[in-house]
Amino acid sequence: MAIERVIMLFLLMGLANLSSIHVFGELDGHYHDQFRKVKSLKSSFLRPDLSTPSISPLPSPSPSSSPQSQVILYGKSRVFHVTSYGADPTGNADSTDAILKAISDAFASSSDGFLMDGIVNLGGAQIDLDGGNYLVNRPLRFPATGAGNVVLKGGSLHASDEFPTDGYLIDLSSPPSTSSTKIVKEAKNKSLGGSLSTLASSLSYNYEYITLRDLMLDSNHRGGGISVINSLRTSIDNCYIVHFASDGILVQGGHETYIRNSFLGQHITAGGDPGERNFSGTGIHLMGNDNAVTDVVIFSASVGIMVSAPANVISGVHCYNKATGFGGTGIYLKLPGLTQTRIVNSYLDYTGIVAEDPVQLHISNCFFLGDAFVILKSIKGEMKGVNIVDNMFSGSGKGMQIVQLDETNVGFNQIEQVVIDRNNVNGMIMKSTIARGSIQGNGSSWTVDLNPTLVFPNLIKYVQYTFSTSDGSFPNHALKNTSGNQVVIASNTPAAANVYVVAHQSAG
Repeated sequence: MAIERVIMLFLLMGLANLSSIHVFGELDGHYHDQFRKVKSLKSSFLRPDLSTPSISPLPSPSPSSSPQSQVILYGKSRVFHVTSYGADPTGNADSTDAILKAISDAFASSSDGFLMDGIVNLGGAQIDLDGGNYLVNRPLRFPATGAGNVVLKGGSLHASDEFPTDGYLIDLSSPPSTSSTKIVKEAKNKSLGGSLSTLASSLSYNYEYITLRDLMLDSNHRGGGISVINSLRTSIDNCYIVHFASDGILVQGGHETYIRNSFLGQHITAGGDPGERNFSGTGIHLMGNDNAVTDVVIFSASVGIMVSAPANVISGVHCYNKATGFGGTGIYLKLPGLTQTRIVNSYLDYTGIVAEDPVQLHISNCFFLGDAFVILKSIKGEMKGVNIVDNMFSGSGKGMQIVQLDETNVGFNQIEQVVIDRNNVNGMIMKSTIARGSIQGNGSSWTVDLNPTLVFPNLIKYVQYTFSTSDGSFPNHALKNTSGNQVVIASNTPAAANVYVVAHQSAG
């Protein structure tokens, strides 16, 4: 019996605990009665020497308690709603200070150690724009360097008429007052761990893992959209950036900024804009390496994407920012001597690609519409490791070449490993580094002119040919000359022959 009483005691104590937990959530009269009945039942099974002290019911929560106050008991939320700081979601009043306060509080929230050494992990803190449209009169500059894992999302920002013309609506750059000494000191004061040497190793990065998503930015023709300076692993996703005067997005220094699923235009248009020849500004300016632009549309700007640092990839981009005929450029690679850029699966719509002294450039699986073409521009005459292959070109039949050379400064004189081939063309002139031709005739010399196809003038490095006679003769024959991109095959005796030639301008 003693064993049975002990077992019953444990069962009833478990019931009492469950009842207590339920009472915490809903303490009304009914549950007080149930609690007393369970307590009475338990006491009837116990001997006086095994009974437990009486348990007072938990006090009822105050009528003023709210779900938010109960959450605070378990940990402070890291979602910072700008409307809670007084931001005006209608866009009638300036919301700059309110949004900056929300950003500041997000950066002051508790940390979860480090990302890169010296970059404080803010645990995914979110600044939520609550789906509003906010007027701002100065850049929303993030308050301190040396922090990361923060999200800004869900709303629209509109620059006021007082917005500085050299500013950006969202500015991820180092504030002038921030110094390396201050960052290290603040990190040590917060007991975030790490030594001075490990902190110093990443102080060249302002931020790490900042996400900007689901935003519409209207620069009001008074500056730029987003500036990302010396930051690491920044994500710009699903953004609509318009009316910029300088750059829609500027990336300078740092590493691995990913721009995807976004739309940029200086003017809101869908093509055929009567003011197109006056478009200015740059949609995206990449001045850092290891970045990616993926699934992006640039519908109005003088330059769609300007690339002035190596090791970037552009994929799935549609540029119809400003027609080449009006002086526009879809993608401009302004990094002569070390390009290291890949452009794939993109759509150049009446606007083309310019590459200065390209070294390691890959352009493939792209569609060029409306006489759009590729210009290889000589700065010091260097071109190495260039592939322009497997693209489609469609034109108007006006004799536009698909690949053109700009040798205004100096002619290309260092040409190695350049392959321009396997492109299909409609209404434009095919240009390639590999040309094929044939001729037939009766004589001792046969000349195949490959100038209409070959890209570079007077440059043939390698020739293959087939010589076959139709009169049964077997003369000796040889390659005689390739100057001027004309292949000359000669025989020692006259013959009726067919000659087939394949010539390469870059054998290595």
